[in-house]
Amino acid sequence: MNDEKVYKMSFSKVYNALVQKAVRKGRSEDEVQEVICWLTGYTKEKVAYMEKSEMEYGAFFQEAPNLNPNRKMIKGVICGVRVEEMDPSLMQEIRYLDKLIDELAKGKSMKKILRSEAQE
Repeated sequence: MNDEKVYKMSFSKVYNALVQKAVRKGRSEDEVQEVICWLTGYTKEKVAYMEKSEMEYGAFFQEAPNLNPNRKMIKGVICGVRVEEMDPSLMQEIRYLDKLIDELAKGKSMKKILRSEAQE
């Protein structure tokens, strides 16, 4: 899928897919929201509002109020590409979230997912 198609996807559709993936693996929608809020700086209320809106997925990241500086600590492969080696771009921001949701679904602790140890 090309980048433009991903950017034009409905945030609501992607959000629901992320939640379903996490829930299938025994995690919760609240945890998905916590990950999204940590990464983007949105509040849970704002995420819930946008989940019901017509917002496009690309715009969701472009308008993020405060991308977490610790997101640069996210490492690993998504869709065959190392996220940390991608050129800084909107797609890299999207792939950071993909990686975090993968970690959530694999059972990692929220402390590790949210890179909390870097702040201690």
